[in-house]
Amino acid sequence: MSTLERRQHSSLFPEVADFFAGFPSFANLRPLIDARAMRLEDEMTEDGRYEVRAEIPGVDPAKDVDVTVQDGRLTIKAERSEKSESKGRSEFSYGSFVRSVTLPQGADEEDIKATYDKGILTVSVGISEPKKSEKKIEVQAPQ
Repeated sequence: MSTLERRQHSSLFPEVADFFAGFPSFANLRPLIDARAMRLEDEMTEDGRYEVRAEIPGVDPAKDVDVTVQDGRLTIKAERSEKSESKGRSEFSYGSFVRSVTLPQGADEEDIKATYDKGILTVSVGISEPKKSEKKIEVQAPQ
């Protein structure tokens, strides 16, 4: 009796996984991608404040982080630089990040607090009742 041998069919297009197998691992590229990103989360808290949290590990908040507000937009800027030296070899990395968010209606630009703890920047903005800005306009007709 002869044994059957299973043959693999070769197609014109290789499997996608086989195609990417020849490239370096994409997991190794993650630091290159993440180095330019600043992840933000925002929410309304129970005490009526708007909070924005930004992940910015490895920065000195006193000199590397700049938080500004202008015309209803909150802008967070951060700059990171690292340098390491060992056994006659030195490496450095750097990058800057900028993210802006539009503040919700009723945001009090005079009531903003920012704190930095364990790599997380938290910006808290007081929210007041929005002022009603509806104004009735009289329609004039030609005479």
